[in-house]
Amino acid sequence: MTHIDSATAGPVSGAVRGDGLDARLVVERGSFRLDVALTAAPGDVVALLGPNGAGKTTALRALAGLTPLTGGHLRLDGDSLDRTPPESRPVGVVFQDYLLFPHLSALDNVAFGPRCQGASKADARAQAAQWLDRMGLADHAGARPRRLSGGQAQRVALARALATRPRLLLLDEPLAALDARTRLDVRAQLRRHLTEFEAVAVLVTHDPLDAMVLADRLVVIEHGRIVQEGAPSDIARHPRTDYIAQLVGLNLYKGRAEGHAVRLDAGPAITTTEDLTGPAFVAFPPGAVTLYRDRPTGSSARNLWRCEVAGLETHGDQIRADLTGELPLAADLTTVAAAELDLQPGATVWATVKAAQTHAYPA
Repeated sequence: MTHIDSATAGPVSGAVRGDGLDARLVVERGSFRLDVALTAAPGDVVALLGPNGAGKTTALRALAGLTPLTGGHLRLDGDSLDRTPPESRPVGVVFQDYLLFPHLSALDNVAFGPRCQGASKADARAQAAQWLDRMGLADHAGARPRRLSGGQAQRVALARALATRPRLLLLDEPLAALDARTRLDVRAQLRRHLTEFEAVAVLVTHDPLDAMVLADRLVVIEHGRIVQEGAPSDIARHPRTDYIAQLVGLNLYKGRAEGHAVRLDAGPAITTTEDLTGPAFVAFPPGAVTLYRDRPTGSSARNLWRCEVAGLETHGDQIRADLTGELPLAADLTTVAAAELDLQPGATVWATVKAAQTHAYPA
């Protein structure tokens, strides 16, 4: 279980009080405290990101009413849901393992929600048939869950959640159970359905690609608190914690800027093209690092550090070297380059990074 924070949160762009989601989720359990502010306008898709134990799932359960708040508030379209039981909330949930009823057909799984809202059996099934058709599953209406593929089951679960016409849609790791090939296809389909959804959607995921593709806004949670939030492109370009930097694949350091150099809190200075003064972050991708076995003499790079190879691992179609020494960093290189350098744990290398490949910004 996990937790969240709101003290540093700002309102989602476009949100209007009384229209959409306005929440401060406070949940206290033992020594853990989740305190997160979430605001979203109808049509917004917000992704909650964070390491295990950060508070993401706790936040989602609090929104659904499955975990009671110990403080704060929860309003949806101006109505307080603080004391509203889960079954009475205008909220749809897609769980990680979908939780489809195994004894019901896809059609009757989707019809379950409208039936619970008072629709006749015929009306509920008619609505369900329309949703399955929108999901491209009309031919599978009579199939039970065990006969469906992972991608088909995910779409049935989404149709079941949407058939109740919720004002808040919650998605808990909706693509986690899918294999890589299916995930790619279903992610694109899910993005299309979320684009058409007219209310608020909140997505919990560990996968940065899911978050970047599906969400309009990211909210990053660590230790029960919001550490950064904003548009995916802004967060990818300006990470503010090590977790976020690793998530988006950047080396990240913090120090004090003096002109075109950032003097690190613990370590050397890094030369940048930006001209800043005061506390600053500086980041660069592992692919910007060039490695040499001997100290280079002809390199034009302004940044040069003596390092030691701490470890090597395959990273996509490249080798990622974990380096320690003057500046701990990650470097990406091809398998051919790694072989030519005879890289192995314990080897001494020189790492260079051009100033133009760094990015500095105020802390």
